[in-house]
Amino acid sequence: MTERDRLPGEIKIIVPTGMLGGGVHRHHVHYGIACGAHAIAVDSGSTDSGPSYLARGVSKTNRESIKHDLEVLMSEANRAGIPLLVGTCGTSGTDAGVDWTRDIAIEVAGELGITPKIACLYSEQSPAELIRRNQQGKITPLPPLGPLNDSALESCEHIVALMGPEPYMAAIAAGADIVLGGRTTDTAVLAAIPLLKGAGAGAAWHAAKIAECGGQCTVNPRHGGVLMRVGEDAFDVEPLDLGNQCSPESVSAHLLYENSDPFRLTEPGGVLDVSEADYRWVDNRITRVTGSKWEPMPYTMKLEGARSGDFQTIMLIGIEDPQVLANLDEFHDRMQRVLTDRITETFGAAIRFDLSLRLYGWNGTSGRPVPAGTAPPRDVGVMFVVTAPTQDLANRMAKACNPYFFHTPLRPGIEMPSYAFPFTPAEIPRGQVYEFVLNHVVHTHDGFELVRTEWTDLAEKA
Repeated sequence: MTERDRLPGEIKIIVPTGMLGGGVHRHHVHYGIACGAHAIAVDSGSTDSGPSYLARGVSKTNRESIKHDLEVLMSEANRAGIPLLVGTCGTSGTDAGVDWTRDIAIEVAGELGITPKIACLYSEQSPAELIRRNQQGKITPLPPLGPLNDSALESCEHIVALMGPEPYMAAIAAGADIVLGGRTTDTAVLAAIPLLKGAGAGAAWHAAKIAECGGQCTVNPRHGGVLMRVGEDAFDVEPLDLGNQCSPESVSAHLLYENSDPFRLTEPGGVLDVSEADYRWVDNRITRVTGSKWEPMPYTMKLEGARSGDFQTIMLIGIEDPQVLANLDEFHDRMQRVLTDRITETFGAAIRFDLSLRLYGWNGTSGRPVPAGTAPPRDVGVMFVVTAPTQDLANRMAKACNPYFFHTPLRPGIEMPSYAFPFTPAEIPRGQVYEFVLNHVVHTHDGFELVRTEWTDLAEKA
């Protein structure tokens, strides 16, 4: 870019990957630093993989991958003298997830011989506190859920409130070299430094939304992250890989990602309105966006809670029988009846269980009816799933169904088949089932009310 192309007072943020532990490249970070980056910011969480990680308070991403990425980012941030911000530590942003990431960061710092000042931001909430706020009318539901009751809150293993950028901004202003946050909106951790340094709110929030998944907004999403350049009224998005592009199409399309409204995005303290945004090439690698607007609103923080439930056991078979393949819906319904009857007859009519069969290669993913006239597949994989109050009971139910699952013919009178099974023993205990409970927001005075900050200054411990 030439001097005249640059945005006045632009704030530059390296977003090296869509999720810490997903892999970062040192030469990409070098490029962003050479461009004058003011900070490195990255998300470390997701609800995409379901409620298990929140309910159990553990990370989806393995420790080795987190440590690898932190080693690169911490060493380069320290060398450049810029801060590193990490949001939603440990996948779900529980207090334990923040502490787990902090301990890895301390280990990395020791190996690098550096002594950063680390701020940890915690946003896990107690059911008792939320029950009190709910009684005061400070918690409201989001569709499709209705009013919240005490039992739903008490059933949660962990509850987190999604932070906005304010705690990150305060930590940086107080001298933090590294900020490790609990559950945070994907955009807030990226918008924090631009907002702190005076960038326009509309531009900062919109840039953060575009860059939240790293290279997902580029033409080649697997070729590394991006560099945000945020000004007062506009922002540029540039890939960190010199062979990649951020096109107007790839950038604008990201507003469709995980967002029910492609023009409005609700965040803590406001709504981003991009209905008048304009996307244009700066050169053959960079896209500039103008026209983003920020509408301040009363402060709310979304709540996420998850609880544990019953236990599951699964079994798998593969079927190539042409008669079965030509009549899969009939086969599914017959097998479902046979197995359900088997469990009821064996364990009693009062027993609580759920049984499902999923025909992969037919409709195993969607579960929806297949249109009439659809040609039979070459083969299908059938997954048996039984859910029961204990793992032992689910295992015993699967064992009771085992011979019927492997040998039930399409219709009575047909010679008994033997379907292919890939594993022995066939019964695979899957463990406990988890579910999300909350889809609500809690009303607060500001972004600090439900957040706690703790400090670890390694220079003082040296």
